[in-house]
Amino acid sequence: MKYIILSALAITLMMVSCNQKNEQVKTTNSETTENSSQLYACPMHPEITGKKGDKCPKCGMELTEPVVQSTKSTSNTPTDVTAESTAAPVTHTQFSIDEIINNYLKVKNALTKDDTQNAGNAGKVLYATFNAINPSAIEAKLKKEYLDIADDAKEHAEHIGDNAGKIDHQREHFAMLSEDINDLIKVFGTKQKLYQDFCPMYNEGKGAIWISETKEIKNPYYGSKMLTCGSMKKQL
Repeated sequence: MKYIILSALAITLMMVSCNQKNEQVKTTNSETTENSSQLYACPMHPEITGKKGDKCPKCGMELTEPVVQSTKSTSNTPTDVTAESTAAPVTHTQFSIDEIINNYLKVKNALTKDDTQNAGNAGKVLYATFNAINPSAIEAKLKKEYLDIADDAKEHAEHIGDNAGKIDHQREHFAMLSEDINDLIKVFGTKQKLYQDFCPMYNEGKGAIWISETKEIKNPYYGSKMLTCGSMKKQL
């Protein structure tokens, strides 16, 4: 009888031990599967995803930004797939031009101080900002309009960035860049309080607008020569 009891206890302990090992194996397998399915994105081009450490084909940077994945059920039923594929992307409603405007204002403020070097630096940052924007985050009916404006604005930002020391050239492209920024504000709007100012003397008397964050007139086309020349046309 005693032998039977001891045998039963031994069998019970073996079963418990096996169950614990099985649970550990399941947990390890689950963690391995989760890690292998984790996607990473390029810091400059978030639409490019892949395994961590892969190279972005657009800029060559490593994919280091973890992509937040849905915690919904992984069911493969046709109903689940249809529901996810027809859901409207949340990013469409979150697109904002505020970062573009902020970097544009840095260019403007440098030119008001006749600071060609910082105007160039700000121009390069603005150019990079345009390149970092993912067009798929823009509502479909506005995407083409954005791309048309952005392509022109990028060219002017690039000229400003590449021509530190040539402030007249920077100001020439700033005038055209200001038109593009004004158009972007018309299309997408902004929560920032901004003003459209006008210099009547620039471009041989044809005039030019610029966008400002203050009511005070500080002319980026003439800087210290005629800092207060111009007027506010309207609040945007």
